[in-house]
Amino acid sequence: MPMDVYDFDGTLYKGDSTRDFILWCARRHPRAALTLPRAGVATVACFGLHLIDKTAFKTALYRFLQFVPHIERELELFWQAHEKNITGPCRAKPGDLVISAGAEFLLGDVCEKRGLALIGSLVDMHTGEILGPNCSNEEKVRRFREQYPDAVVDRFYSDSRNDDPMAAIARKAFMVNIPRNELLPWPRK
Repeated sequence: MPMDVYDFDGTLYKGDSTRDFILWCARRHPRAALTLPRAGVATVACFGLHLIDKTAFKTALYRFLQFVPHIERELELFWQAHEKNITGPCRAKPGDLVISAGAEFLLGDVCEKRGLALIGSLVDMHTGEILGPNCSNEEKVRRFREQYPDAVVDRFYSDSRNDDPMAAIARKAFMVNIPRNELLPWPRK
């Protein structure tokens, strides 16, 4: 069964939905904002100094969730305000799959509303606890094969070379540039 598969942030969503949600919650819940300095240190430790892995980074990042009451309502309000950021040169249709490093709790409702299946990082939305490996790079392929063992990726869309492993298993792969409204063939290594 051939299917079209999309990354989410920077591909279907203009920007980074996790960052936007963290800032949304920090503005609305001052105690959640107190976790931002620690998340900043974790960002430098992971991406700048390579001292911690992405799971440790996300553990620090999602700590803010412990200080957000009524998280389901916050998600609803967030998507009411940010759904307009789902834009760009490619359009996912019902039955397509989103596979993202973003948390499933964050992307679940907006994908379901559009009839899109979702594979994402597993994070407890109340505690911020990371419940499995970060769904990026080769982990995307592993999770895809686990859930869809017989599926064929007809077309794959992403804005990042981190998704080379998914692009490699697709019949066709496209690099997305939302600001330029471009859809280009996947670059060769």
